[in-house]
Amino acid sequence: MLITLIYAFPVLVLLAFVEPAEGKVYASRKQAISEAFPTATRVTDETVYLNDGQLERIQRLAKARLDSRILRLYTGFVDERVIGYALIDVHTVRTLPEAFLLVISPTGQISRLRLLAFYEPADYLPHVVWLRQFQDRFLDPDLSLNQKIHGIVGSTLTSQAVTSSVRRALAMYHVLIEKKTAANLLLSDKD
Repeated sequence: MLITLIYAFPVLVLLAFVEPAEGKVYASRKQAISEAFPTATRVTDETVYLNDGQLERIQRLAKARLDSRILRLYTGFVDERVIGYALIDVHTVRTLPEAFLLVISPTGQISRLRLLAFYEPADYLPHVVWLRQFQDRFLDPDLSLNQKIHGIVGSTLTSQAVTSSVRRALAMYHVLIEKKTAANLLLSDKD
């Protein structure tokens, strides 16, 4: 017993100086959606169940794995005009989750990216200045680390997680919204 305590003592001393990771929630879902579309006269909320083909296309375009086939898509309107789409993406950074609100313009580019929750240690928290590099980005080959997206020194996993989140949201736009929007425009041109 004494030998066990002697070996355990350095570990116990070390643990006394290690701060536990504290998660922080920055905004609720309801607050985030209202901030996503501040000028909206109406916001719709649709649950989408991805089929195998949609899931495969989203993952291929995003170059990132999708953890769920179920997603909630929010659409903001001013009268009958769509002003944007929003998704909340929850994913694991290292071992703990973070959540982002991603707002996509009707033309398919990121118009807003907002951190909603972060449970990793604060040292790995993505700074708002770093997040700005995703503003107005489309899904293209340059939307990746070491291309047009610069990493966070000392937070490679956070950089990868956020970049993958943005790519997933834009891939979802291409697979679920873009074709539907184009079809609606064709129908309205015939009227």
